[in-house]
Amino acid sequence: MQYAPEVDKVLNNWQDLAIEGFFTGDEPWLDLHKRLTPTLSSILGAKKEEVTIMNSLTVNIHLLMVSFYKPVGKRYKIMIEGGAFPSDQYAVASQARFHGHDPKDAIIELFPREGEYTLRTEDILQNINDHREELALVLFSGVNYYTGQLFDIPAITRATHEAGAIAGFDLAHAAGNVPLQLHDWDVDFAAWCSYKYMNSGPGGISGAFVHEKHFDDKELKRFEGWWGFRQDRRFLMPPIFEGENGAAAWQLSTSPVVLLALHKAALDIFEQAGGMGPLRKKSELLTGYLEFLINGINEKHGDELFKIITPQNKTDRGCQLSIVCKHNGKVTFDKLTKNGVIGDWREPNVIRLSPVSLYNTFKQLFEVGRILTASIIEN
Repeated sequence: MQYAPEVDKVLNNWQDLAIEGFFTGDEPWLDLHKRLTPTLSSILGAKKEEVTIMNSLTVNIHLLMVSFYKPVGKRYKIMIEGGAFPSDQYAVASQARFHGHDPKDAIIELFPREGEYTLRTEDILQNINDHREELALVLFSGVNYYTGQLFDIPAITRATHEAGAIAGFDLAHAAGNVPLQLHDWDVDFAAWCSYKYMNSGPGGISGAFVHEKHFDDKELKRFEGWWGFRQDRRFLMPPIFEGENGAAAWQLSTSPVVLLALHKAALDIFEQAGGMGPLRKKSELLTGYLEFLINGINEKHGDELFKIITPQNKTDRGCQLSIVCKHNGKVTFDKLTKNGVIGDWREPNVIRLSPVSLYNTFKQLFEVGRILTASIIEN
């Protein structure tokens, strides 16, 4: 296990060195998070200074909205995709209330057209333009957790900036799953978790991106804390905050070193695999094969027993396929689980299956197809 040695190293240093482990030993903890940012910035398509590792996902979304949700006058509305992950909905609603606005008025939710499961890019862009006078922030997912739709991040960002608003993204289901170029796409801010496609363990540490164009903005407000203070003077304990260069200035508390160790072990695997380029190529093949198997089952039985609601175009999705079962969806999901297939059930009727290129094989997908076929007979 690659994870165990990294965690053991931290625990052994804690046992032998105690607090001095921050400054001595083979890998001092003080700048451990900085040693992970080169790999992470490559995964995200960002400059190293634009990326930091901290907190958990919704905490980071709140901290970034402190800086980038700036309602003024009639420009106070937040646009999100309808059916965004609930935590994002809770976050934006509470931020709207914090600034004195009724979420029912301040939040614009975009839903697919009637009879469709995913949003059309042209509809997103048109809505941004239609609300250009009142938008303060557009906050979308990179990949929608329910449908698996990969949104056109650069197009949404351009339209948002043309409307005079800020563009932010929750990349929980995108980071480590699809290629990203946050810097070149001119995204203002983003946050993600590391326990999905970056495999850093349940509740793994999150991260944040802030575009370098905002680094010198003296009008930008943010919450500040100990770990965001410039590292070379941190232990002089001055009373006035002096921020680290870049996104690291948004850090608050001492980094959780055990979580960083898990994150390091996972990111090292990305490096060994050659990064997102080869991983994406394999991902497209794996996902395409699973799609082929499911379509084959439907064709064999002359009925759409398993409806894939994720976009068919590989550029509009990551590795996730969301499937609606025509009959007994939860029973089918339970059968998959009983036979060792780790998927995900989302109410009211969706099974999410994600063939991840780092550790899934074509043979395993063939077995998934066999189990799905067997479930038809039992149902």
